[in-house]
Parts: sequence; C-alpha cells; structure tokens
Amino acid sequence: MGESTNSALVASDGAGVGTFASVADILESKLDQVIQEWLARVEKEPELTNIPLNFEERTGHLPQLLNDVIRRLRMDEATQAPISEAAAHHGDLRSRQGYTVAMAVEESRLLQVSIFSTLHGSQQHLKFDRVLPDVVTIADEVDAQLKQQMLRFMAADEARKKVRTK
Repeated sequence: MGESTNSALVASDGAGVGTFASVADILESKLDQVIQEWLARVEKEPELTNIPLNFEERTGHLPQLLNDVIRRLRMDEATQAPISEAAAHHGDLRSRQGYTVAMAVEESRLLQVSIFSTLHGSQQHLKFDRVLPDVVTIADEVDAQLKQQMLRFMAADEARKKVRTK
C-alpha cells in the first residue's frame, strides 16, 4: 500500500545478500505468468469455457487490469484510487459476449487466486512486513474493478431490456 521503494538489497540470514522486491515489482515482472495461470484456471471451468473465445478475447483485458493493480500498489495510502476504465470496458465486453454476472464474478475470483498464487511462488523475494497490507490492497482493487464491471454490465443489460420492450 504505497511503498514506493522498488527493489532493495538486504542481508539474508547473515549468509550473504538477498534481493527483495515489492509486490508490485513481482507482479510486473510476472505479468505473463499471472495471465497464463488465470487462463489455465478459467479453462477448467465449464461455465466459462461454454462461451467460445480466442486467447485475445478471453485475456485481452488482463494486462490493463493488472497494470491498474500494480499502479494502485505503488500509490501512497492517502491517495484516492482512480476508477478503472479498463474494468468498465471489460464489463461492457463481457456483457456483449453473453456472460452472466456469476461468470464475471468467477473470472474476478480466479484473477485474485492467480495473483496470490504467483506471489506465493515468489515469497522468498518479498518483504514479509509488506505482504499482508499489499494483499489487502490487491483484494480491494480487484473488487473495485469487479464493481465497475458490474455497473457497466447492469447498465448494458438494462439498455437491452428497454430496446426489447419498445
């Protein structure tokens, strides 16, 4: 939550010098890994794969959503987080693609699991005292993105209902 130091060298167990990175740095360096892990998890969910999408259609939104998470992790705690435009556009897109609200929520849940799994795999490089506050920030940001997606999703759904009743 706002730790602005990127990477720092610190002593590790007195046996030498180890490199510690911020959660934001780890996510930035492992962006493709997070996306691949998310896709693997999505592909195990028949409800999600029931809508046939190519790689770009299924994952094209993730780099910007993840960059929004990374930007949020690097913000000062007192700074108001901006609304994710990428999340709003993603809500519109998934609505047009035929997703249900439950499907969008599941995708968001899988994104958090993929992020946390990636961080777990890199835990030896993380400063322990920053992990929990950053996990809270990640959960808050991904949930805020989901809210934006759902607001747009519901607005699109409402607009379709109005068109049908005319």
